[in-house]
Amino acid sequence: MGEKVRVAIAGVGNCASSLIQGIYYYKKRRHLDVSGLMYEDIGGYKPWDIEIVAAWDVDARKVGRDVSEAIFSPPNCTTVFEPEVPQLGVKVRMGKVLDGVAPHMAEYPMEKTFVLADEKEDELEDVVSVLRDVKADVLINYMPVGSEMAARFYAEACLKSGVSLINAMPVFIVSDEQWAERFEKEGIPVVGDDIKSQLGATILHRVLTKLFADRGVKVDRAYQLNFGGNTDFLNMLERSRLKSKKISKTEAVTSMLTYELNGDCIHIGPSDWVPWLKDRKICYLRIEGRLFGDVPMYVEAKLDVEDSPNSAGSMIDAIRCCKLARDRGIGGPLYSISAYTMKHPPIQYPDWEAKKMVEEFIRGERER
Repeated sequence: MGEKVRVAIAGVGNCASSLIQGIYYYKKRRHLDVSGLMYEDIGGYKPWDIEIVAAWDVDARKVGRDVSEAIFSPPNCTTVFEPEVPQLGVKVRMGKVLDGVAPHMAEYPMEKTFVLADEKEDELEDVVSVLRDVKADVLINYMPVGSEMAARFYAEACLKSGVSLINAMPVFIVSDEQWAERFEKEGIPVVGDDIKSQLGATILHRVLTKLFADRGVKVDRAYQLNFGGNTDFLNMLERSRLKSKKISKTEAVTSMLTYELNGDCIHIGPSDWVPWLKDRKICYLRIEGRLFGDVPMYVEAKLDVEDSPNSAGSMIDAIRCCKLARDRGIGGPLYSISAYTMKHPPIQYPDWEAKKMVEEFIRGERER
């Protein structure tokens, strides 16, 4: 195809690092039989057709640096699987702080958390102007959990600039009826909310829950306990920032059932921050149910993954589907890829059905 997908990023953290590393990892290995991609080709777009054209952050160790350097700067701690990311000629700009940094983050050593840059913050009109100047197709919102105002700030910038939004965090924008209507009215395709990893805790819990439902086993209780060592988990130690995150993760699982679980019978959410784990995420989950004759049973599982590459495996597809929708003149929420790659899409579908919908969308058999 030859055309690039021009991407801007708000939040140059571990997830951005994995995504950008992945672009060049697959570009270098495009003639080899490689693993890790759900789709190598989406509407003619390959992973290496993605180009980073703008970026915002608030950390002094990233602001003003080329994106290729910033993705490896502290407090980023994800696995470096592609160290040879070339200079991109894109400097990280100072973002609008708003509620993007939780107050408690200052209590920890600077190598573990943020060092707020002493720079003039970009206002809304600055962000809009940059997005227009670089001719961005898509902006990815990688703000930390709990950044309600910051998420809406970048969503507003997308609306004003005509750029698509992929909302990778749990502030409900694409799944909010009023926001969705605004994007649809402007003819801007959007994907969200809250990125679902390629093979993470949510997808594992969903699949097991659906298995219980399909085999007639009544679910009585369930928990999913997650902990890790990156700044995402450190940020989430402030429980007041977790309201939408818990809703997103819980509904992603309970949507697989045709009946409601009492709120006391299901617990899903981040549990703690263990610094030495760095970008590793560990999940323990348990589902208790009743078989034939109400005989009890349970399943327990442990998942141990590198968190940010897991996220990038889904994001690489969300970006290309969003670009495909722009090429086709489609506006508003993209239901198929949102259901496949997001925890809190506008409409929940079982994962097998969402995958089928995505493939129909790619072939042009489904509008969105």
